[in-house]
Amino acid sequence: MANLPKVNELGFFEIRLESIGGLGANLAGKMLAEAGVMGAGLNGVSFSSYGSEKKGSAVKAHIRFCDINTRIRDTSPVERPHVIGIFHENLSKTINVISGMAEDSIVLVNSKKSPEQLKTQLKMKAGIIAVVDATGIALDLNNRVNMAMLGGLFRLCEFLDVEFMKGVIRKSLEKKYPAAVQPALDTFQRGYDEVKFQTFVLDEGDAMPGYVRMDTPVLGYDTQPIGGIITNPGNSILKDLSISRAGMMPHFADDKCIHCAACDNVCPDFCFVWEEQEDKKGRPQMFLQGIDYQYCKGCLKCVIACPTDALSSALEVEGYAEEHRFPHKFRLAL
Repeated sequence: MANLPKVNELGFFEIRLESIGGLGANLAGKMLAEAGVMGAGLNGVSFSSYGSEKKGSAVKAHIRFCDINTRIRDTSPVERPHVIGIFHENLSKTINVISGMAEDSIVLVNSKKSPEQLKTQLKMKAGIIAVVDATGIALDLNNRVNMAMLGGLFRLCEFLDVEFMKGVIRKSLEKKYPAAVQPALDTFQRGYDEVKFQTFVLDEGDAMPGYVRMDTPVLGYDTQPIGGIITNPGNSILKDLSISRAGMMPHFADDKCIHCAACDNVCPDFCFVWEEQEDKKGRPQMFLQGIDYQYCKGCLKCVIACPTDALSSALEVEGYAEEHRFPHKFRLAL
């Protein structure tokens, strides 16, 4: 039986995975729990919490491990994790993904950025940042992000048996998808091997922030709006859908565009920005200005619909979306 490196007051080693629907965090959590129970001889439990079951919506997976002599009677969400796995770095724009972490907690981030950049982006005071380019590995090997992240998580949880996990991957795929076994194993191994760590020490006299539950505000007779008025109606003008992109995004070449609007007809999130101008004959016509990447979730339907190759599928490059973002005033004016 494996020995846990550290536990909380209830005797649990806790992991929380922050992800979006479609990246496989729920399955990764189940496989982690199986590796702990069947491979390391621990007691363990895994469960997930999410809203609407659709690709791109926020998902949390919770995993608890404890000694075989300790019973797990707690199935509440993990609020003070020892390990946090962030499957998409842009989740930090809308969700407090590091809520409840301690100064010795480990945060694994799927990113190409340096630990110093991520510390600033995540607004971390202290802790250990582990970085792995899970999306890049998955695209390179034509596999899933969760396999690369799972490899990174096994690197952080040394009490889990790597070879046992490889056996689980092989067993789950070889009957129905034999061709997918080796790519999945390679993705897992690269995720394990390519993790980079950096420790940040808490400043003297400073303290780590406590856990704050941001997703379920408490509303009672004294705090809810009068008459039950919805003060923040459903809209997407202030939303950032970039967390839904899985490594690929459309690039726009203005010189190849014929402004036919075929792309706009298939876009589910109205990402394309138009402006009325005069054509060569002096007649008013709508001309495509570009893509507002704040609302683009990388479905690439526009690339398929484009008849002139003005839109092409390309790897998401750091800073490209920010450079080509349109201000809200421009969109609202249209």
